[in-house]
Amino acid sequence: MTTSISNAEARSLALKENADVDRSRSSSSAGVPRTVPHTIASRFLFLTLCVSIVLSALAYGTVHYWSMAIFSVGGVLIVFLWLADGWRLGTLRISRNFLQLPLLGLVLLGLFQLLPLRGGKGPESALSFDPYATRLVLVQISTLLVFFMASLVFIDSPNRLRIVVRTIAIFGFVLAIFGMTQSFTSPNKVYWVGELAQSTAFGPFINRHHFAGYMELALAVPLGLLFSGAIEGERKLLYIFAVGMMGVALVLTNSRGGIISLVAEILFLVIIVGVRRRHRSREVAEKARRVRSGLTRAALAFALIIGIVGATLFFGGEQALSRFVGSVNTEDPTTGRAHFWNVTLDIIRAHPFLGTGLGAFGVVYTRYDNHNGLFRLEQAHNDYLQILSDAGIVGAVLALVFVIALFRMGLQRRESGDEFRRGVATGALAGCFAVLVHSFFDFTLHTTANALLFLVLAALATLNGRVETQSRRRRRRRRHHESSSTSQTEEVPPAAATQ
Repeated sequence: MTTSISNAEARSLALKENADVDRSRSSSSAGVPRTVPHTIASRFLFLTLCVSIVLSALAYGTVHYWSMAIFSVGGVLIVFLWLADGWRLGTLRISRNFLQLPLLGLVLLGLFQLLPLRGGKGPESALSFDPYATRLVLVQISTLLVFFMASLVFIDSPNRLRIVVRTIAIFGFVLAIFGMTQSFTSPNKVYWVGELAQSTAFGPFINRHHFAGYMELALAVPLGLLFSGAIEGERKLLYIFAVGMMGVALVLTNSRGGIISLVAEILFLVIIVGVRRRHRSREVAEKARRVRSGLTRAALAFALIIGIVGATLFFGGEQALSRFVGSVNTEDPTTGRAHFWNVTLDIIRAHPFLGTGLGAFGVVYTRYDNHNGLFRLEQAHNDYLQILSDAGIVGAVLALVFVIALFRMGLQRRESGDEFRRGVATGALAGCFAVLVHSFFDFTLHTTANALLFLVLAALATLNGRVETQSRRRRRRRRHHESSSTSQTEEVPPAAATQ
């Protein structure tokens, strides 16, 4: 006796299969990959990432050997948890983000500089003029690369994206309050204990310029959310207050490069958000709305600048503003940049292709400096010149490729329909842009805490669709499609006959 499927059952199965296909197509068209369950190892890894953002800044910016050793141990812990997550899931997750390749290329370049290709015996035979410093820099860059790769893989949901954003914004605000409090009560000490002889500290950072760089990065994400319109209601005032306090703390550092970068950051947001709004308005022909939104953004930018300046004066920051518009003080060792840069250019001319070795600038500079300085110079106070000096044209090309790919991918992510995701990508790009501007005058990215936060923002700007929340319109369409499919299935008449 054979049994055949009735027409009604066949139609029901066909409708169910079509509904499943439509769901997969809609998910694929949204660019949202299939979600992966979060293992215990994944949760601990994500916690380690968030805690490292905080502790790296509190540990004097992670510039001493002991703090860099702890940071490297954190990188090893992330690798261990990463492998445990892969063992639990049965597959090792690795991001295909292109930004990882230039950083990996920089590590390979540093390893090549350690090869004994210059003649001689012992360490002097290496291409690097300071092999010991090159090894330390390689450990630092490799650890940062691990954190960056882990950020690309394990910030994999809208909830985790919001947690990272809140961690950066809240800690940036707390750090700003702490820095201002310490500058008022004990301006020459770090944590009210350690007094520095050759640098001016601010907050937990040994160098006030590096604190300014950290504030540029920390305030960028909440500022991007404000400019993108992703924050509404009473929370908007809270975000404005937090951004304002971080801006005031930045100005109080007396860092002229930091102030210039802050202004550049705000202008970047006004321009980049305006370009997208103008493109949208052209599509829907809403010129009046475009004008109003443009005026609103300009008013917000102007109010932020005026508010930061006013608050700075209120807290007694006249010295910061007067130093910004004043002349160069010859007693300040950080104002001799013209001489630093001329000597660095001589180094670049002598070693144009592969450079003198990552981290070897302090040793090489003394060979080309024709003046006796009162202070030993460890950095060129210009990251673009120093990358050419340490890594040559090869390293500069790798850095340029990273920057171009970062902004190209970040601008593509800004096309998301999720307002929060769009605001995070906008703010992250603005923070990276501000630090890149600041790098013309200082060496903020040589501080591990700043480099880590910069790479985390680069990851936030270029993450794929896993961190996006589906729009309400798309969810309504899906519910409507499923309900219509269900109703059609219920309307199918019962089986007529069975053989």
